[in-house]
Amino acid sequence: MSIIARLPQDTINRIAAGEVVERPASAIKELVENAIDAGATQIDITAENGGLSRILIEDNGRGMDEVDLPLAVERHATSKLKPQADGTWDLLHIQTLGFRGEALPSMGSVARLEITSRAVGQETALAITVDAGRISPLRPAAFSRPHGTRVELKDLFYATPARLKFMKTDRSENMAISEEVKRQAMAHEDVGFSLTLDGKRSLRLYPESKGFEGRLKRLAALLGDDFGHNALLIDQNRESVTLSGYAGLPTFSRGNAQHQYLFVNGRPVRDKLLQGALRGAYADFLARDRHPMAVLYVDIDPQDLDVNVHPAKTEVRFRDPSLVRGLIVGALKHALAAAGHRAATTVADQALSAFNPLTSGYRAPVQPPLTLNGGYTPSAYSSVGFAPQVYATPEQPHPNYQPDYNRDIPAFAPSARVEAEPFGLSDTATSGFAPAPEATHFPLGAARAQLHETYILAQTQDGLVIVDQHAAHERLVYEQMKQMMATGNVARQTLLIPEAVDLDASDTARLIGLKDEFEAYGLMIEAFGPTTVLVREVPALIGDGDVAGLIRDLADEIAEHGQALALKERMAEICGNMACRNSVRAGRRLNANEMNALLRQMEATPHSGQCNHGRPTYVELKLKDIEKLFGRR
Repeated sequence: MSIIARLPQDTINRIAAGEVVERPASAIKELVENAIDAGATQIDITAENGGLSRILIEDNGRGMDEVDLPLAVERHATSKLKPQADGTWDLLHIQTLGFRGEALPSMGSVARLEITSRAVGQETALAITVDAGRISPLRPAAFSRPHGTRVELKDLFYATPARLKFMKTDRSENMAISEEVKRQAMAHEDVGFSLTLDGKRSLRLYPESKGFEGRLKRLAALLGDDFGHNALLIDQNRESVTLSGYAGLPTFSRGNAQHQYLFVNGRPVRDKLLQGALRGAYADFLARDRHPMAVLYVDIDPQDLDVNVHPAKTEVRFRDPSLVRGLIVGALKHALAAAGHRAATTVADQALSAFNPLTSGYRAPVQPPLTLNGGYTPSAYSSVGFAPQVYATPEQPHPNYQPDYNRDIPAFAPSARVEAEPFGLSDTATSGFAPAPEATHFPLGAARAQLHETYILAQTQDGLVIVDQHAAHERLVYEQMKQMMATGNVARQTLLIPEAVDLDASDTARLIGLKDEFEAYGLMIEAFGPTTVLVREVPALIGDGDVAGLIRDLADEIAEHGQALALKERMAEICGNMACRNSVRAGRRLNANEMNALLRQMEATPHSGQCNHGRPTYVELKLKDIEKLFGRR
């Protein structure tokens, strides 16, 4: 007696539905992709009770006629794959979002599905219903649009009650639906979207023009105007791969990686490749607990891409992942370098908010008016919570006034030269009281004062700049060290006794395969048996560090990401610490020429808008914003 039994068709459909329709957001993803494949330019989505009670999606695509509509609800029936001349079906040249022919029949097997459609040029619309796998005959139906399709899905998973136990709250499901719709909207800026959740319109997006301008408008509408103001344009190509999109400035970072999006040939995907590439590109600019915002679009020859990895189609495989990763890292680094000393505009917004007593939460103490001999004496507190203590006149300048800042400015040297000079201002810097206004045309302006021996106050043509002298000089020193490493001037240290590190055979093979790359950073390794790596030389910057730990970190990094980021990050971390120790410290009084030289070198140094830990090195306040604080605008 045979113990193997054939499963009934309805059971097969329900098993398949669990792969394709994991939750309501998965159903919406499939239906939206069908609408986009049908050429829709407007997609309206409605969901009730987290999508479990009702999902309604209506589009203005090409629609389906009486022949296609019954086929649409049959398993493995699709309009997106065509046989070739030899009769074979090509799965290596997928140019549509859907192609498996599983979504609609899977939904119909676990819920109540109704599809109404009117094809282009047809006078009447037709409808078909699938209730837990039972298909009804075609019937005429009402449809308000000239052409398109309306899909209504009710009581999702009612035919598989056990699946309902694994659904989350309505709020969680609504959030997942919103996130999915946003991803689809990012991928297709030329398509309009509307989303209504439990009777409330939560999203309304109008079609934008295709291209960078329309895409940025769409991203700003979804991620906020601040992203539009602080995003760097990415547009690079290498061989058959094109990378475009936008990445945020390092100072416009987040505490998690949820705002990192990758699209491949118009398909939203989730891939560790993106996270690893972003980590590598921003390694010099962000602490490990900070994450950049980025929306990247990869366009690649379909033959170099496998989208048939999982029925949900959220994963892809690249034929040459190292090429794609190298393109992402290189393009991001190029964009970051082109940004120069630019910092996020949100830094200034936060500063202005802190200055404003109405938004900072500060309330000045209430004091009764003081009178003297019947006259009025102003309160000891001003309306913004401070009292001026020192006054300046043309005859008696303010004691902290530092004029004549536009003299010949020497290159700003590391702290060794600064320490050799007196902490006070030099005679040259204090020889007169005629600040030259033409220095304000520089991006970071002309130095006007030093506050608390820590912050440089500079005047620009349309505002002022406040510079953290230690953070700024730390970045400058760090960039100099990076330049030394890039030119191969990395000092090496030979170990008196070579370090033997035991690893798995696969880890050993991967490390030895990259020994030439390690040598460029001053790390000399060689194989010492199939499971041992022998370390003979290490970068001098590492000193007495844990060599065995470094090698194990390298092995883990290569196994996870396919690239040796650990050594580069370790070297960057060491250089950052050295730059921090060898930079101008807070509390050091600088003279006028030194402050101006620091500003000019910041303008000429890439990435000087943030320190090695991702914090801003300066804050720029526009004059119009300052005037608003005082009610002048």
